Formats: sequence, C-alpha cells, structure tokens
Amino acid sequence: MIDVVMPQMGESIVEGTLTRWLKKPGDKVERDEPLFEISTDKVDTEIPSPAAGTLAETLFEAGAVISINTVVARISSGAAAPAPEPAPAPAPPPVVAPVVAPVAAAAPPPQPAVPVAAPVAAPASAAEPAEADLGLLSPLVRKIARENNIDLGLVKGTGAGGRITKEDLENYLAASKVAAAPAPVAAPAPAPVAAAAPPPPARAEAARYRIEPMSTMRQKIAEHMILSQTTSANVTTVHKVDMTSVAKLRDRQKDAFKAQYGYSLTFLPFVIAATAKALREFPIFNSSIDGKNIVYHNEINIGIAVALDGGLIVPVIQHADEKNVVGLQRDIVDLAARARSKSLKPADIQGGTFSVTNFGSFGSVFATPMINQPNVAILGVGTVEKQPVVINDAIAIRSICYLANTFDHRLIDGALADQFTGRVKQLLENWSDSVL
Repeated sequence: MIDVVMPQMGESIVEGTLTRWLKKPGDKVERDEPLFEISTDKVDTEIPSPAAGTLAETLFEAGAVISINTVVARISSGAAAPAPEPAPAPAPPPVVAPVVAPVAAAAPPPQPAVPVAAPVAAPASAAEPAEADLGLLSPLVRKIARENNIDLGLVKGTGAGGRITKEDLENYLAASKVAAAPAPVAAPAPAPVAAAAPPPPARAEAARYRIEPMSTMRQKIAEHMILSQTTSANVTTVHKVDMTSVAKLRDRQKDAFKAQYGYSLTFLPFVIAATAKALREFPIFNSSIDGKNIVYHNEINIGIAVALDGGLIVPVIQHADEKNVVGLQRDIVDLAARARSKSLKPADIQGGTFSVTNFGSFGSVFATPMINQPNVAILGVGTVEKQPVVINDAIAIRSICYLANTFDHRLIDGALADQFTGRVKQLLENWSDSVL
C-alpha cells in the first residue's frame, strides 16, 4: 500500500480542506493523475496521485479539514479488487412439524362437578393468522399490521428474501385508501351564466434574499485579510507615473513579440522588472518582521495576484531580479494559466518576499491593496490610459498610470516608502531597454 498525504501548500499552512474526490475506491489511477482537490488560504488546486495503481480506500469525506502530512487515502499497486457480491438473502426459518402428544392411559370417569363457563376467545384478526406463515417479521411490522387489521398474505414483501418491510405496509395502506375512495358524483350542469372577467393574476413576490455558504477559499481569504489588517499598520502612498516610453516600446514590438513567443506583451513585466531593481536598492522592502527582528531576504521572489472565479491566489515568480521582460512575461502567463486550471504546485506559492497586484487589468485607476503576509509591502498597478498633462507649460497626451504602494508602518516610514516608489517610477519613465 502507498499512503497519500495532505501536502503542505505554503510555509504558514498547517491544514487544508479536502473539497472533492476525483476518484473513488476501486478506480485505477495513473501516476500524477488528479486524485482530489484541496483548498487553503493560499491555493485551490488538484492533488495528483503519487503512484500508479488502484485507489484502495479514502480515509476522509469531502469537506473535511485535514492537517498537513496526514494520510488521506491509500493506493494499491495491484489490480483493482473485485466488487463484493451482495450478501445472500437470509433463509426463512424451518417449519417445525407439530409434535403429536402420546396417548395417555384411560382416565377414570370424571367426578361430577359444578359446571363453569369457559372463556370465549377473542376472534383472531386477519393479521394474526398470517404471521405464522410469513417467517421472520419485525415487531414494528407486526404492530402496524395488527393496528390496521392488514392481511399480511395480501402484502408483497420487497425486503431480503421477500420479507415484508414497514414501507411495504405503508404503500399497501395508501393503495387501499385510494381504492376505497368513493367515485365522484357528477354534479348537475349549472345554468349558463355570462362569463365574468377573469381576475388579474396574483403578483408573485420576489424573494428578498438568498443564502449561500462561503467557499473554503473565500473563508481562507477572509481570514488572511483580517490577519493582515490586525498584524500590519497598513498605509498607502500613490505616485502618478508617465508610462509613455514603455507604451511606445510595447506598441512597436507587441506584434513581433506575440509571433515569436505565442503570448501577448503586457505592461506588468515592465513594472515587475523595475520593482525588482528597486528592491535591490531598498532591501527593507524585501524583508519581513519576526517578533522584534527584521529578516532581510537575499532572494527577490515577487508574488503576483491572480484573480480566480470567486477567489484570489498569489503564485510567486522566483528570482525575479535575474529575469528580463521576456522571462517575466513568460512566468506571468504560465503561473496565471496554472492557477486558473488548479494545477499549481506547492513550490509555486512559497517563498514570496514582495507582492505586486495589477488591478488596472480590470480598469481600476488606483486602489489601496492589502499587504500579503508576511511581506512588509505590496505594489498596486492601475490601468494605463492616455491623459492630457502639462509638460514645459504645454499640454501633451501621455500614457499615465498610478502606482499604489501599501507598506507596513511598523517598519517603514512614509519618506522611505515615497523614495522606493519614486525609484520604480523613475525606472519606468526612463525605460530604454529593448525587449526583443
């Protein structure tokens, strides 16, 4: 037997909810074939089978909250076990022939006695004579039959071995009532009366509300956001960025880029590239708080928020500072696609040191994002749109977006937050590197 365990889907995750089994006991499974789905506050994903074989047993029902590294199922490497045959119906009890009492010796003639009236036996109901011929009946069946004077010989049993069940009696009584109901008597035809106008149809009142339970992912997101709000002192600073240089470069190369790589070139990899460079210059934004200590992370691993149906997940671009725009765009497309198809791996959502959320992809100008714990800051990117701006006392049309930097004021002060965001702004406004 091979044990299947609940995996750890993040550094701070200690449990997950098993939301759905994709296989049932007795099914054959291949290695890496999806076996069940889980949901945590960081990921909602399918868990693959660790080996090929037959799913021998599942130890938890869907909906169970299970600690990490707990065995949830077992896989047999042999062939599937045959389905158990139904248990044979119990044999009716043997009919015991009455024992004939031996003939006693002739008794002396009885002495005359005062005659006593013998008690008159109550007439047997239809149920009682039939009970002896129908084998084993439950006490409840006998009671219902006696109370309703049912002839059990007329009832067809559907239980094991033809036994009569409670449901059989209830169905028999219901059918008897229908059969005994008197036929309706036709009423005399009424005299013709002028037809009255039909009343207006009653207006159906719409339901005032409906109740729907939160999904497991939604519950975990709620818990995570409340944790962030009660843990960090969230403060947001917003900078307006002229993205015209990036927009022109993107417009010139986006067609060739898609033809060469097979996916579109967006603004997000430019922002992440500039952010990664600024994080090297301002390492406190790439840190976390541990009690009264500051933990500086040497790797720059940037989480990107991906919107799902009814939820949100933050997969991580590992070593983001070592990748160019092409590599970053490739990672963005890959992580987003696997997040939406529930095929992310535990390593894909671990180790994030800073986060970026692109709410501008849905048309938002700017927002105040919530810090993704245990990070100390998150950068929000608004939509890029053309606006009239004043340059050298003249009005020009420029591609503008807003960057919203939410930082933990326990560790970072406003001046430092503005310096960091200003550096990202400077890198984007003076972008000169070619993509291709």
